[in-house]
Amino acid sequence: MSLPATLPPLPALSKNRELLTELQSAGLHLLDGGLSGNSRRGGAGPSDHQALSLDGHTLMVPTHTAAVWQSPFTATRDADGRGTLLREGRPLARIDFVQRPRFHALTTADGIPYAQIATLHGRDVLASTVLQTCIRYQSRRKTCQFCAIGQSLAAGRTLARKTPEQLAEVAAAAVRLDGVRQMVLTTGTPNATDRGAALLADSARAIRAAVDLPIQAQCEPPDDPRWFERLRAAGVDTLGMHLEAVTPEVRARIMPGKATVPLAVYWQAFERAVEVFGRGQVSTYLLAGLGDPPAAILAACERLIALGVYPFVVPFVPIAGTPLEDHPAPSAAFMRALLEPLGAMLEAAGLRAADSKAGCGRCGACSTLSLYGG
Repeated sequence: MSLPATLPPLPALSKNRELLTELQSAGLHLLDGGLSGNSRRGGAGPSDHQALSLDGHTLMVPTHTAAVWQSPFTATRDADGRGTLLREGRPLARIDFVQRPRFHALTTADGIPYAQIATLHGRDVLASTVLQTCIRYQSRRKTCQFCAIGQSLAAGRTLARKTPEQLAEVAAAAVRLDGVRQMVLTTGTPNATDRGAALLADSARAIRAAVDLPIQAQCEPPDDPRWFERLRAAGVDTLGMHLEAVTPEVRARIMPGKATVPLAVYWQAFERAVEVFGRGQVSTYLLAGLGDPPAAILAACERLIALGVYPFVVPFVPIAGTPLEDHPAPSAAFMRALLEPLGAMLEAAGLRAADSKAGCGRCGACSTLSLYGG
């Protein structure tokens, strides 16, 4: 394909964000069909995505889902990690694919590849699922229908449990070699009591002893709110407790096991967590496109913002091998109808992702929310 040597500059922010929102909803078909740099399939967190940068904004874009074959967006890649974004065959802009991190070339003393312990999300966020198993995942009657936490474990790309010592070693290397600026620790839910908080506290304590790196921990609400103080004392800077869906009917259908934890428990946990971590240092992940009406999502966001919780709204991405692999992703119009009013709500409340010390909201790569004012 013959491409022009230079491309016109991208339009102003209002149009740029529309383009990026559409790209994230529709996905991207890589014309050479392979993986590039910081790309991953399966597992917890953003899966079946490719990290890329366009006009200075780093975005996780679906590249391995079935829907990308119908996407109007395609991309070519050069040997140097750059490429050209095209829409319906017409060149739009140059893009940069986030490359494989340097620390992934290393192994521990006992021969475990660092890549099996932690990975890079976006450009400068180190992430690890401390426990790659979950009590919800053991039964298809209880599992979250969108979850792929067991896929990377079954494929041998990760460990069932990362020790605090392993995480500290990899975190120090990622800071030294790749300039990592924050870390996200998530976990499968191991039990119905602390729900992983103990594992996260042990991990954070070891990491902070080895390297000065802001950390977000993510888990379901623990049964004892004193775990919030324990996590904070262990070195956790911000906390994520993810609702994913906000209406009881969608929760029961999409995540039947997790829905046994009532929404009232989450609201109480959010309030207590903000008391410990501070306003804007507690967040929740909301998956748009699972069936919750926009009005319900925005009503939940309004309540969260009033509590000082950052609502990180992201488009649902269907992951191959999960029960929802054929569920459509939300359209760009659906996402704009959410992100425009939500951005205004966040701006009016003075709640900004950039003020968070660590976590998904501060990274921002899984949503274009920050371009709308959040």
